[in-house]
Amino acid sequence: MALIHHTTLTPTKVELLAGWLPTRPWYHGPATPELTKAGGFRLDDPAGEVGIEFMVVTDGSAAYLVPLTYRGAPLPGADHALVGTMEHGVLGTRWAYDGCHDPVLTAGLLALIEGHAEAQAQSITDTPDREVARSYAGAGPVPGLGAPADTDRSTEFAVPGGDGLVLRLRRVLTADSTAPDGALGHVTGAWEQPDGTRARALFATLERR
Repeated sequence: MALIHHTTLTPTKVELLAGWLPTRPWYHGPATPELTKAGGFRLDDPAGEVGIEFMVVTDGSAAYLVPLTYRGAPLPGADHALVGTMEHGVLGTRWAYDGCHDPVLTAGLLALIEGHAEAQAQSITDTPDREVARSYAGAGPVPGLGAPADTDRSTEFAVPGGDGLVLRLRRVLTADSTAPDGALGHVTGAWEQPDGTRARALFATLERR
């Protein structure tokens, strides 16, 4: 169970993302975005070492899903995926990574799809997020995931697995929670739009290649 510390964070997550998002080829907003944290959820790391968060931020009418991991030391071989560092009032320096490149996050997302993990509220300790829905139509455990595919330019990020399966994460969200035909599993979630209404979208799918 991840313990949520209500303390200072410098820079804040939104400030960190405001500098990082414009460097992404799939981001199509202004060079200096005005981001709002609009939704998302957390997963627990079974080892209790890595923070895992799926954050939704909005920039006007556009919504982006940003999977993040927070670590107490650099992740070897993942310099290309570093979003930045933050100073946490309790935990000290935290290295924030694009979680698509972090095996702890992709394993946790797969466990969520299979029903072996439960989505947690972003800001409350030990509280399930009931807005997150998942499904899995497979007959057994999903084979282990491989290295992420080189799809950083796409609005989807693909992580191949065994038996011809691929885990896809949406980076740019649209208000459509319909899973594609043939998907073995999926995760949907919600966020708050600028007008105060709630939107729901497909966050991730498990599909055959």
